Amino acid sequence: MNKPLRRVAIFCGLLVLALLLRDNWLQFVRADELNAHPKNRRVQIERYSNERGNIIVDGKPITGSVDSEDEYYKFKRTYVDGPMWAPVTGFASQAYDATQIEKIEDGILTGNDDRLFFDRTLAMFTGEQKKGGDVVTTLNGAAQKAAFKGLGNNTGAVVAIEPSTGKILALASTPSYDPSSFAGYSGKDEKAWVALEKNKNKPKLNRAIREIYPPGSVFKVVTAAAALESGKVTDIDAATETPEGWKIPLSTKPMKNHSGGCANASLNEALRISCNSVFAKLGDDVGVEKMNEMAEKFGFNAEQFTPVRSAASVYDKKADRGGNALSSIGQFNTATTPLQMAMVTAAIANDGKLMKPYMIDQLRAPNLDVIKQNEPEEMSQPVSPENAQKLQAMMENVVSNGTGGRADLNMDGVKVGGKTGTAQHGEKNAKRPYAWFISYAKTDQGSPVAVAVIVEDAEGVGREDISGGGLAAPIAKAVMKAVLKSRG
Repeated sequence: MNKPLRRVAIFCGLLVLALLLRDNWLQFVRADELNAHPKNRRVQIERYSNERGNIIVDGKPITGSVDSEDEYYKFKRTYVDGPMWAPVTGFASQAYDATQIEKIEDGILTGNDDRLFFDRTLAMFTGEQKKGGDVVTTLNGAAQKAAFKGLGNNTGAVVAIEPSTGKILALASTPSYDPSSFAGYSGKDEKAWVALEKNKNKPKLNRAIREIYPPGSVFKVVTAAAALESGKVTDIDAATETPEGWKIPLSTKPMKNHSGGCANASLNEALRISCNSVFAKLGDDVGVEKMNEMAEKFGFNAEQFTPVRSAASVYDKKADRGGNALSSIGQFNTATTPLQMAMVTAAIANDGKLMKPYMIDQLRAPNLDVIKQNEPEEMSQPVSPENAQKLQAMMENVVSNGTGGRADLNMDGVKVGGKTGTAQHGEKNAKRPYAWFISYAKTDQGSPVAVAVIVEDAEGVGREDISGGGLAAPIAKAVMKAVLKSRG
C-alpha cells in the first residue's frame, strides 16, 4: 500500500473509531440523561402508551385515564374534582410534562419503575397490557373538601396535619385549575394552558407549600416557645414587666399595640389579646441566636419535602436587635409557608414533638401488592412536653376567651387551641393585610388534627374587615370538624 492510501486508511479508521466512541457514549453514558430530556418526544409517547396508575384518597382514585384517540398518545389523564385536588396531584400532560406527585412518582404510575420489573415481565408472558401502579395518599377527602369549600373564591391556602404522625390530611390552594383541561395534545389543550400562564392570579401556584408570607401574630407562638425554653418565662400567668410604650431597640419608635391591657401583661394574656410589645420585648430578651434556633427546630430556614418540595420559610439569623424584635411578632423579614405554620401547630399539639410531614402513605403494584410503606418519622423536639402543655393552655385560652372564638367546635370532649394573625405587608404596609389562623383540636386520645389557614385576598371584604379570627378561623373550624367526624 502506497503512502497516500495508507494515510487515507488511517484517517478512515480514526473516523470509524470516533463514531464507535460517540455511539457508546450516547448509548451508555448519556442514556439516562437523554431518556429524561424534556424534548425527547419518545419518552412522552411511551408515558401515555398505557393507562397510568391512580392517585388514591380514602381508598378511591381521584385520577383516571381515557382513550385520547391520538395516533401517538394512546391514553390521556383525567381528574376527579381536578381543581380541588390539583395542589396534591399536580398535573400529567401529553404536551406539558408533569408536576408534583404525578412527576415524582411517574415511574410507579407508568409502570416503568425498577420495582415493577416482575410485573412487566409477567405481563409479557401472559399477554396482559402493561399497567401502572398506584400512589396511596394520606389525604382525608372530607377535610380537603372543607378546606377548598371554605376558601371559596378567596385567594389563600389551607394545610391540615395529623400531629402524632405527620400525615398531611388536607392541602388546598385557591384559585386553582383543572389539570384535565390541558392533559392532551390538542389545540384546545394549548389554549387552556396559555390562558393559565397568562392568568394574573397565578392559579398554578401551590400557595400551601410554594408561597411564603409574613406570618404576623401567628408567629407569636414560636416566640412564646422560645421564651419558655430559654427560661425567660417560667410562669405563663406572671407579669412580664413590659411598659406600654416599649421602644424598638436601635429606634425611638414605640411598639404599637392594637388592644388595651398590654402593659406588664402575662404571657398568657399577651397571647390572648395579641400584644405586640410583650412579644417583641421577649424576642429581644431571648436574642436573635436563640430565636433563630427555635425557629429552625420547627423547620424554618430549610426546604421541606412531602415528597413534593416546599419552599423554605425564613427567620433572619443576621437581624440586628430592632429587626429581631420585629421578627418576633412575625414582621420584618420573617416569612413562612402555610405548611410551616401547620408544622408549628402540630408540634405544640403533639406535646412538643414535631413529626416529619408527608402525604404519600404507600406505593402499590398493579396487583395491589405494597412495594413501599411510609412510616411516621420524628423530625425534632422543639419544646419540652411541659412547655408544650403551657403553650396549649395559652392557645386554648385564645379560643375560649380571646380572638379565636369562631374556631371553637363546641363539641363534648374536644378542646380547641388557636392563634389569630393579621399580617401587614407592602411598602409602608400599604397592601391589603393577610388573614391567618392556626389551630388544633384535642381529645382525651390526643390531637387528631392541626390546621393552618391563610386568606391572602378575600372577595368583597374591605381592608378594615380583614382579620384572622373573622376570615380564616371559620375555615379552620370546618376542616377540624370534618376530620373529627371522619374518625367516627
